[in-house]
Amino acid sequence: MSHDGVGPRAVMRSVAFLTAGVLAVPALAGCSEKDPAGKPTAGQEIAPAERGQIADGGTLRWAVDALPETLNAFQADADAATSKVAGAVLPSMYRLDANGRPQRNPDYLESAKVVDREPRQVVLYKLNQQAVWSDGREIGAADFAAQWRALSGKDTAFWTARNAGYDRIEKIERGANDLEVRVTFSKPYADWQSLFSPLYPKDVMGTPDAFNDGARRKLKVTAGPFALDTVDKDSGEVRLKRNPRWWGRPAKLSELVLRAVPRDKRTAALAEGKVDLAEIGSSEAHRITLAARDKGKGNGAPLAHGPGAALTPGKSLRSWAIAHGSDEEAADEEILARKKRGKAVAKYADEQSSLRGFEVRKSLEPAFTQLALNGEEGPLADERVRRAVARALDREELARVVLKPLGLPAEPVGSHLALSGQQAYADNSGALGGQDTKEARALLADAGWVSGGPVKEEQKEKKAAGAGASKEPAGSEASEASQTPAGSDSDADSDTDEGSASSEDSGSSGSSSTSDGSDGSASSTTSGSSDSSSSSDSSSSSDSSDSSGDDGTYIVGEDGKPGDDKPGENRAPALLVPAPLAELQRVALLDQAYVLGVHSQAEKAKKAKKQKAGKKQRIGKKQQAETENQRKKDGPGTSGKVEKNLAHEGRTQFQHGGAPGAYAPKGTAAPGRVAAGPLAKNGKPLTLRFVLPSGPGSQSLRAVGERIARMLEGIGIRTEISKVADESYFKDHIASGQYDLALYSWPASAFPATDARPIYSKPVPAADGSLNVEQNYTRVGTDQVDQLFDQAIAELDPGESRSLVRKADARIWAAAGSIPLYQRPQLTAARTNLANAGAFGFQTPLYEDMGFLKKGAKPQVSPSS
Repeated sequence: MSHDGVGPRAVMRSVAFLTAGVLAVPALAGCSEKDPAGKPTAGQEIAPAERGQIADGGTLRWAVDALPETLNAFQADADAATSKVAGAVLPSMYRLDANGRPQRNPDYLESAKVVDREPRQVVLYKLNQQAVWSDGREIGAADFAAQWRALSGKDTAFWTARNAGYDRIEKIERGANDLEVRVTFSKPYADWQSLFSPLYPKDVMGTPDAFNDGARRKLKVTAGPFALDTVDKDSGEVRLKRNPRWWGRPAKLSELVLRAVPRDKRTAALAEGKVDLAEIGSSEAHRITLAARDKGKGNGAPLAHGPGAALTPGKSLRSWAIAHGSDEEAADEEILARKKRGKAVAKYADEQSSLRGFEVRKSLEPAFTQLALNGEEGPLADERVRRAVARALDREELARVVLKPLGLPAEPVGSHLALSGQQAYADNSGALGGQDTKEARALLADAGWVSGGPVKEEQKEKKAAGAGASKEPAGSEASEASQTPAGSDSDADSDTDEGSASSEDSGSSGSSSTSDGSDGSASSTTSGSSDSSSSSDSSSSSDSSDSSGDDGTYIVGEDGKPGDDKPGENRAPALLVPAPLAELQRVALLDQAYVLGVHSQAEKAKKAKKQKAGKKQRIGKKQQAETENQRKKDGPGTSGKVEKNLAHEGRTQFQHGGAPGAYAPKGTAAPGRVAAGPLAKNGKPLTLRFVLPSGPGSQSLRAVGERIARMLEGIGIRTEISKVADESYFKDHIASGQYDLALYSWPASAFPATDARPIYSKPVPAADGSLNVEQNYTRVGTDQVDQLFDQAIAELDPGESRSLVRKADARIWAAAGSIPLYQRPQLTAARTNLANAGAFGFQTPLYEDMGFLKKGAKPQVSPSS
């Protein structure tokens, strides 16, 4: 699991999310000839070239985040560098193709298939007769058996991170000859192709000591196109060399060096020639793109970007004047600043010149970013609130925010368990539904969250006998839901959009507050616009109810209508208003509405002046002047004609987005504040803590988080954005459950029935009373999802197993514990003459085919996605 900007760790995925009551699972697999898996959203970009075009020899220096802590991929602290080493030096029975689907690796396997299903499942592996370890010993059943015993979980002396699949094996034995391995399972296992990749020699797996410590820093015996040469902590390098005993296609490179380079140092490392291949961020990719664009301008041409780009001729002249002026102190400071600026410009220009030898290769990672909703406690423990959050999101917009600027397909992810192109993929997001703010608000109302919260009636005996229909007790969910204005959603949508635009321009996140002191001042504007529309909708329908027999006594704010921006003690109190005072208040409200009406007409006149000319423009001015003259004539506090005009305008001009208090029918919130309150329940506001990483590599994640906060503001949910250090983001917040909302990523697995279960399985109480969540950090799960995974993992028919996985995914969607957003971008800087390497997408790298093009050779055109 990872979040954008923080180093990802390949973690196994597993399932069991939340489920909500009765769920109608849509028909999925098998109902159409069209493959629901589709194809990858973006193709890989690796500059493919035939082996004949690649020179023999050379050293490829590949940047990694850090040296691997262990070379044993089955230990808890294994990371991406561990996987790279294992992929280059150890056997894998299966590897992934460009669609993320497992394919038999012919370098090790001639065949592998299920030969028996009853009474036990038996898989027969036939090994490549040339496959040998680097010490000359044949790869065989003893290696398979040693790995099974170490990873089965039966011997706790082996410090393993996982045993999925190996715990279902009953025995491993030699087949008809040394090249055959028979694996018998105690329980059916659909994902048997996930096993023994990588495969370690029995020397590593044979004893707990060898497993726990023997393979952390060295691998004496290997069996890949490369062999481990050295691991040097001082230089930060892992050096791999050609394996002289390799029987397959010989490696084109003579050496492969994995060099530890922090993400923020990679531009310099590329420019200084320390690495040839590196995953990079969007800012580094932009610099490389600019370097390629400037290539034809010559080395002497000034750059229009970089540290000197902001120095205009006027600023330059002023700087020169100060440096040569009579004020010696100012001159010295300016001279020093000019020298520093000159060095920075020169360094930047040199780096840009060096970066012209690189290009950006881009694809989409086999991983997706999701919004996690912590369902353990608080408002999100209610599935209706989680679903409301999900229905408020425009996932297409969020994908565009991250992917469109990079030139990558901006398509939202439709599954928790696979990505487009993988066999188990199907877009099951319809089980939850797309963006629908009206439905989101209805869900919140049904859960008891209403604008301003319930306010109990006071002195009911003072209400007139014929006051109309009876009401549910204040605070009841039924009453609150029934009082939601039917037309308020669409009106508030347009107003909220305007508020969001202004918030975006100002750099704030709607009405969300931030714990690091960032400005959230746009909140009142956004909140006020959406809630005022609800108020005006209520007022527009109040004419008929005014004649219901009420004697003029009414309770302002009784039914929790919008009109206050804070709940609880800051909310405008319920006021019992007798008829005489009501009349005075009515006149004051008319005056307030009148002023707003004049202002609105003035705004309309300004727009008309820009768009129309001649007679229409003159008419507009005349109408505005007449309005102003009428105001002077009538004066404040009058009723008469003003009241008559407002009676008409209340149904037209103020119908959409009108201010609370423009009308004061029975049940309308008390006047005084234009901004409406947040949703509240039982006196508590609906506010969610949104935790985001604060590191320099997490800008896109924070941008997405701020967009989400504005979307939630549109349905009345406020967020408190808490930006925390990258180092503590996962451990202290996600894993420990100290969040309401969070963004992080999961890798996509070719074997979701196995790997996704720990992520979505239903948390269960541990022996010590704590909650065992495995990797389900949303704390949401259901028995139904668990059962579907159990069935999928035991189903040996591949098509039926995939159908069960898709059904499980549909239920995970419906429970709304996590919302997949977009596939993560994969940006790689590579030397222009480096072939068969770059943005691999789903595919397992073919280390033996990587290399540098011969002089004059050109790579093939990558297939389009």
